[in-house]
Amino acid sequence: MKNFLTKVFTKKEKIQIEFCQNNLDRFLNEQTVADYGKFLANPRIQYKEYECLSECKLCKTTPYAKVNGQILSGEDSKDLLHQLQAELK
Repeated sequence: MKNFLTKVFTKKEKIQIEFCQNNLDRFLNEQTVADYGKFLANPRIQYKEYECLSECKLCKTTPYAKVNGQILSGEDSKDLLHQLQAELK
């Protein structure tokens, strides 16, 4: 019975997301800020904003975030948010 309950009620791992503050300032707007706020309120997400993540070439061209140490980038901030949401599944 314990194995069954363990499988049914397994906790999903938290994901760590790191954002570059400069990148957020460059690519987020008022509309997407609210969407990101709702997403980041998820208890499975731990996130932190850094002043710089030393990805300057990428930072200038596209929105990105580091998820569990791996870089995810999107065509725009909404695309990045969709990719981040997919990481939760």
